[in-house]
Amino acid sequence: MTEVALEAQFTQWREYVHRRPELVASDADELEDHLRDSVDGLIALGLRSDEAFLIAVKRMGGLDELSREFAREHSERLWKQLMFTGDDPRKARSGRDLIAMLICAAGAAVSIKIPELFGQRYDGDGMFYATNFALFALPWLAAFLAWKRRPGIRVYAVLLGLFVLGAVAANAYPVGDESQSVALTASHLPLALWLVVGLAYASDNLRSSRRRMDFIRFSGEWFVYLVLIGLGGGVLITFLYGTFEAIGVEPDQFIWAWLTPCGGVGAMVVAGWLVEAKQGVIENIAPVLTRLFTPLFAVALLAFLVTIGVNGHGIDVNRETLVLFDLLLAVVLALLLYSISARDPQAPRGMFDVLQLVLVVSALAIDAVVLITMTGRIAEYGTTPNNVAALGENIVLLANLAWAAWLLLRFVRRQGGFPAVERWQTAYLPVYAVWLWAVVLILPPLFSFR
Repeated sequence: MTEVALEAQFTQWREYVHRRPELVASDADELEDHLRDSVDGLIALGLRSDEAFLIAVKRMGGLDELSREFAREHSERLWKQLMFTGDDPRKARSGRDLIAMLICAAGAAVSIKIPELFGQRYDGDGMFYATNFALFALPWLAAFLAWKRRPGIRVYAVLLGLFVLGAVAANAYPVGDESQSVALTASHLPLALWLVVGLAYASDNLRSSRRRMDFIRFSGEWFVYLVLIGLGGGVLITFLYGTFEAIGVEPDQFIWAWLTPCGGVGAMVVAGWLVEAKQGVIENIAPVLTRLFTPLFAVALLAFLVTIGVNGHGIDVNRETLVLFDLLLAVVLALLLYSISARDPQAPRGMFDVLQLVLVVSALAIDAVVLITMTGRIAEYGTTPNNVAALGENIVLLANLAWAAWLLLRFVRRQGGFPAVERWQTAYLPVYAVWLWAVVLILPPLFSFR
């Protein structure tokens, strides 16, 4: 490796370090000095510069481990950073992020009340808010993330165009409240728009597989924070009910017409800000939960397969059952994704990798039975928008997990590397986007909006 190539390696490493919000410039400089000293010492022992760099980085440990070590050594400074106090050099940036988040959260809260000016009541019986709810929150979250990344004008135009397309799909089709197309839009449009949020998240490096995996990690942490905020909101609502009823005031109108809708969309933006503000400072939650639930789901699926074999009773498949097994595949995929996001790609195989393979193969075996049965039912009774959507999602998830199982098997048998599993998951994300938009835009007119 030439001197120029070695410096390029240092530059790449330094850029990665600087993305860690808990490490200020002086920390990054200290780490780089330590790395350079280690590389120089190894070169002096006769190693080539590329070998010296790789060994030195390996000796320093993973960056997340270093971050935790710095968090322990500089706990007082990091605590001040969490609370936005003290003299931390990044205080100004954190303050600007906080202001931007508050503006976007307020914008989401205001936007969800605007339709009431045109006769659309949030507590009404219509499907307007069911199909449009994500459009009042996710554009503002995307705006906050794009504001942080500062992408080019083309990215802003694409983001705006996709959200407008989502609004058209949710409101332009001539469907009634009882139409299956309404249910498809209400369930699939939020997922399609979430991938648009992913575009905003990765807008600083759209081609990067690592940034896509970062967004997968962001999605899990965002969901966990949103659930925690929701639990806190439930406590607040209970408190409001109890205290106001004690003085003879009924708070129902305020809670259900104002607090619930405005707080709901605002919380989606706040949860995104929390993930961005706290990443790397405290242990990620989603991978920890993955470690807990992967063995539990693996045992449950194996027990289900054994039970089918013992009693010989087939799976009674209808549309609801197919949706349930779609959710099962989605959960298995989530467990796989978040274990990948927290794993060192260079670490050797272990028992947890074998356990993941068992989990994925068990889910595939169960779903193969469901898929064969459901295909026969569709051939016998015909198609509807709902069962076509459920069947399509099943196939999309099945293809993803089937190839992931093959790659995991090769890794467990020492015939392939683990990075191939990660690259497959990030490369497959556009497939989900294409399918979700197809369900929202194509299936309703294909089935005459019934």
